[in-house]
Amino acid sequence: MIGLNQKPFLHLCLVLLVLFSSSSSTESLRFELQSGHTKCISEDIKSNSMTVGKYSIINPTEGFPLPDTHRVTVRVTSSYGNNYHYGDRVESGQFAFVAAEAGDYMSCFWAADHTPAITLTIDFEWKTGVAAKDWSNVAKKGQVDVMELELKKLQDTVSSIHEEMFYLREREEEMQDLNRATNSKMFWLSLVSLFVCLSVAGAQLWHLKSFFEKKKLI
Repeated sequence: MIGLNQKPFLHLCLVLLVLFSSSSSTESLRFELQSGHTKCISEDIKSNSMTVGKYSIINPTEGFPLPDTHRVTVRVTSSYGNNYHYGDRVESGQFAFVAAEAGDYMSCFWAADHTPAITLTIDFEWKTGVAAKDWSNVAKKGQVDVMELELKKLQDTVSSIHEEMFYLREREEEMQDLNRATNSKMFWLSLVSLFVCLSVAGAQLWHLKSFFEKKKLI
């Protein structure tokens, strides 16, 4: 019986794992927010990408209800100002949407002003791309085994990497167009600056010549 060489498969899995980490994003953090202040977190998301997030305020006194002062207002917006989620004075919440446009999306947390000042501790988790997909739910619905589920993950990862490459190519073209436009503006600005300098120098020479002629020095 011929044994199966698992090294190529292991190398392939490692490569796809590295690519998966670069094509999707999982941001989980805990931060503090003082009353009367706002804190925003941004995430660069490409269009047609799934993104999910959830947040909650940590109870400072375990075993007791969360105080009424521990509430936060949350708003998730795109770089074009479109609202995707809004929670008014809530202690926890979650959001999920498909990005309609590419760019930086902002999740802003605001705590109402309070006297004396209080500090809220917030847990926030934000997933985009393949990481945002509920794989446990996929396994339950499809009744697939572990190996098939991993293959589905790899397939979605490859598709996400392919889309990410096109997205990066579009961003590169946009940056090149911006650089060309900036270089063109700088070229014309340099010409105008040179013309102004030469004009000022000519005017000074003419003024000095006229002055010396009046004084009969030349």
